[in-house]
Amino acid sequence: MQTHYWNLQTDTEGAALREAAALLKKGEAVAFPTETVYGLGADGLNGAAVRKIFEAKGRPSDNPLILHIANKEDILPLTTGLTKQAQILIDKFWPGPLTVIVAKSAVVPDEVSAGLDTVAVRMPSHPVAAELIRLAGTPIAAPSANLSGKPSPTDAETVLADMQGRIAGIVDGGACEVGVESTIVDTTGEVPVILRPGGITREQLEEVLGKVELDPAIAGVEAAKPKAPGMKYRHYAPKAKMYVVETPEALQLLPAFAKEAAKSAPVAVICGGKVAETMQRAEHLHILNWGTDKKELALKLYRLLRRCDKLGVGLILSEGVAEDGLGLAIMNRMRKAAGRQVLGADEMQELLKNSTQLKSFVLK
Repeated sequence: MQTHYWNLQTDTEGAALREAAALLKKGEAVAFPTETVYGLGADGLNGAAVRKIFEAKGRPSDNPLILHIANKEDILPLTTGLTKQAQILIDKFWPGPLTVIVAKSAVVPDEVSAGLDTVAVRMPSHPVAAELIRLAGTPIAAPSANLSGKPSPTDAETVLADMQGRIAGIVDGGACEVGVESTIVDTTGEVPVILRPGGITREQLEEVLGKVELDPAIAGVEAAKPKAPGMKYRHYAPKAKMYVVETPEALQLLPAFAKEAAKSAPVAVICGGKVAETMQRAEHLHILNWGTDKKELALKLYRLLRRCDKLGVGLILSEGVAEDGLGLAIMNRMRKAAGRQVLGADEMQELLKNSTQLKSFVLK
């Protein structure tokens, strides 16, 4: 399949989005930018078109999708009714990086909802996404525009690397602003439940809703039948094995541990702030500094994971962050990327004492 590539910086007459929308109307899949990550879109009311998303990504069919709309009122035909909590969230956070789970209407294909009686809907704030949806004249179903399981793309070049020849087109609208996917909130019960943390923080939600619960899947209890994207399968994963280093004691040992581990195979350390300052350069040791704050880390995390793939490292060690604010979303993505493998201080000390065991740990 030929994949059209439209660079909006060189499109002075708006032809690119019209062409992309025409392909969507024909039932094709097209990638486009949102404020969070790049999405892989198709006509969300056309089951056959939606199936092309799953085919292109290699995505399991029981993993539901999000419908993207251009106006708040466009959610009304997609649902049998909005709860008070849903209306509050829509009024406060749309357009923006927030997805609401609502009771679905009959117009929503099972391909979108994975057979559930609910559907996920959001209104992106990115002007390119909004205009493309308007031109297509239909809600656009769109997960992230990457091969299933890989880190999500935050620029069009990354989409091209994964999707060239698999989809009809890619709209290059520059780099994304948030860097992690939207927050997903189930509004169908008595108490709103965060199914996936993201660009809208738990603290922001609590300011307008009061009590908000976290789904057990966020803590690692896998969902048998996921109600939202990202709840069941490993996501955001680099090629190399990855461990998250979270405690202060473990982070103190990280520089020495990484230096020793790099004697057995190339190692990448994703870190920032004070930890990055303590890291010492060494042969086969790649220090990927994300900066000084969580907003910067959220924006760079997926790029750094893909950078590790390009470097061909055998081991990735990533500094964890506190789970307040954007930290909840960051740690959710980081732990999923690592397959929830956490490296503690006791294990690091034991491995540092025995070079044979350390080599086996790095190479296994």
